[in-house]
Amino acid sequence: MTQVQPSRINNTAFLLFGILLIAISLRSPITGVGPLLDLIRDQLNLSATQAGMLTTLPLLAFAIFSPVASKLARKHGLEHALMTSLILVLTGITMRSLGSTTTLFIGTVTIGAGIAIANVLLPSLMKRDFPNKVTTITSIYVLMMGVGSALSASLAIPMTHVADTLAISYIPNWAFALGGIVIFPIIAILVWLPQMRNHTPPTADITELDSHSYLWRSTQAWQITLFLAFNSFLMYIFISWLPTILVDKGYSHEQAGVIHGLLQLFTAVPAIVLIPLMSRIQDKRLLSLSLTLLVFTGITGLIIAPSLAILWAMLFGFGAGGGFIVALALISLRTSDAHQAATLSGMAQFLGYLLAATGPIMMGAIHEQMQSWTLPLIICALSNVLWSIFALLASKSDIILPPKKSFHSKSDNFLST
Repeated sequence: MTQVQPSRINNTAFLLFGILLIAISLRSPITGVGPLLDLIRDQLNLSATQAGMLTTLPLLAFAIFSPVASKLARKHGLEHALMTSLILVLTGITMRSLGSTTTLFIGTVTIGAGIAIANVLLPSLMKRDFPNKVTTITSIYVLMMGVGSALSASLAIPMTHVADTLAISYIPNWAFALGGIVIFPIIAILVWLPQMRNHTPPTADITELDSHSYLWRSTQAWQITLFLAFNSFLMYIFISWLPTILVDKGYSHEQAGVIHGLLQLFTAVPAIVLIPLMSRIQDKRLLSLSLTLLVFTGITGLIIAPSLAILWAMLFGFGAGGGFIVALALISLRTSDAHQAATLSGMAQFLGYLLAATGPIMMGAIHEQMQSWTLPLIICALSNVLWSIFALLASKSDIILPPKKSFHSKSDNFLST
């Protein structure tokens, strides 16, 4: 019987620790902005549309820089490309925390570029090093993203109080709070340094994507894409504006930050339950519809009974997080090979981020015009109805995307059931 060398076990554990630290750094730089939006707007005289851009710019960066990731990995190796992503996130957080309008937006774009690279490459790394534990590692990975998001959102306002207590005057208190999460990428970089000895190329599924462009003419591919897109659209609206909505409805900034953090944490909770079960549930329509109804309940509850915002935030977070997991699972389960899955993932995430990018700006502009959050929330509820429709269509158990050689666009009617 072959014995596993202790050094190999230690290296694997250190690699896993590095992956989880990268996961913490992927969403926390974005979610910490929401609770601070009012302070940032007041001190920099930003409009609601400009404030919405603080969440929109990373999403646009995701769409623009994602194709760069595989090229970077092919040239320098996965490990070096992921270190580049961490350095970009660290640089972006630092720039964003300098306190001016210009550095705020430049830093935000830089953060988005770093996150985009890691978003694309980490699944390839997990597939390479943990081929028999992808489901388990993904569950932990998503959970750590949620933990990082919750910490960032919940501690944002308390960090401004720390800045005030310490009489920090060289940067605004909101900039100090945004800079507090710099500890995440710093620790991740230090833990990731031993991996720099390797120059492993990415797996083939992210390097050979151009041979499946026919998916853009596939009804089934569009159904899955729109399922993910509307999920992202609603999620990033709430990431951007929930704290402001709650403050306008009578909550303190501290309470709004904690509730916002709770929503972020609950987006990760479904990973513990759903990911191990996804391959066992053949027809996912009931599951998908249930998740969209949880989000609908959260949105309408916030309109009708804002005093129960904690409950509505938990329902929204669980439904949106679960929907995201189902959408990603469908990309794997409904495709016929790894290259096709990677292409569909690129299509879905590209369009999903583009649609999501419009949400914070649009809702901020409507609120600024109407001086009320009722109409934006009603629009979110109506968007949720569309999301439910595409969730049902995408989750049919008999959807399997045909391989390229058997694809016939004439027989693939849009929205066919």
